[in-house]
Formats: sequence, C-alpha cells, structure tokens
Amino acid sequence: MPYKFTFDLSKVSRFFFTELATVSYQTGIHTAVLKDSVDMIKKFKIEEATGLNINDAVVLLHDLMDMQAVNMVDRDKFLESKKRALLLPHCSREYLDNRCKAVFDVNTPSYICAHCSDNCLVNQADKIAKDRGYDVYVLPGGSCIPTIFNNTRYEGVVGVACGEEAKMLRPLLNNMDIAVQAIPLIKNGCVSTVFNIETLVNIL
Repeated sequence: MPYKFTFDLSKVSRFFFTELATVSYQTGIHTAVLKDSVDMIKKFKIEEATGLNINDAVVLLHDLMDMQAVNMVDRDKFLESKKRALLLPHCSREYLDNRCKAVFDVNTPSYICAHCSDNCLVNQADKIAKDRGYDVYVLPGGSCIPTIFNNTRYEGVVGVACGEEAKMLRPLLNNMDIAVQAIPLIKNGCVSTVFNIETLVNIL
C-alpha cells in the first residue's frame, strides 16, 4: 500500500470523476494547480466523504487527475494496440483466505482466478477482460510486473491501481513502448480494495 493514508471514494458522486477528467485534460497543467485542487475538494466535499485531511486529499486528487490525463494522452495509441493485458490487484478479491480458490502461478507470477465467487470484483473483471481477448494477471504486488513483460510482449495494458502505484510503474511501461490505461482504486488499503466495474468496461 504505497500511500501512507487510506481512502474510500465509493460514496463520492461519479460526476466528480467526469469533472476531474475534463478539468485535467483542459488545463494541461493538472499537477500544478493547487488552488483549483483545493476548490474541487471543497466543492465535492471530498474531506467529508473520505475523512482525509486537506493535504492528503490534494495528493489523492492530483494523482487521480494525473491518471486521467495519461489515459487521454495514450487513448488513441491504446485503441490501436493488438495484444493487451489487464493487471488486477489481488487485494480486490472478495476473500483473501482459503475461501478464495485462486491458485498462484510462480512462473507468471500471478494468481489464476477460479471464478469461485460471483460477488468478487476480480472474478467479474477477469471474465469481462478474457471475453475481450485480454490476458489477465492478478498481482500480489507491482514487483511482479517486470517478469510478466519480459516473458510476453504486450502493446497495450490496462492496470487497476492507486495513483501512487500507477506513477511508479509508468516509467517502466513507457520505456517498453506500451500504451497504458489506468483505472483508479476508489477504496484502497491492504484488503477489500474497490474499483468500478463500469469504468473497467469503458476502458477495455
């Protein structure tokens, strides 16, 4: 969990994310607009909804804006890509104990979803992506990613992650000339992390 704070945006209006993407794209200077960030945090009552202090909320907002901006910049290249992968965080599984029947493949390295729970976000995402021709990796951590990309050449990658993790991985993927689309976690932490399935479908 790279962030030193936890957040839960699942109660924040989806309009917030649409507005966030629009503003970050239109300004072109999304990482430098502190005043606008504070104004947006107050407008959408992010402090109240998440319990974050203003400084952590600004960090989170900037990272979300950064992810949206990168998605827009890379979108055309991504749509032209042929071989694609979806990277999912293992902490979004419904269960992290023996109720989850996923098997860890040390050669990949990734969990292989066993589709044991209909309510599991990883199960749902795995089925949706595979139906669209994606290879799917359920990762215990970002350190697995270089091994995956050294074993298989991908042109496009969709990754579900928090903004901090996305920032750390971007240089690696850019160096490999891989078009990236990022889906933000709307609830972070070490267990029961959450992302939006509808957002995933739209990105895929």
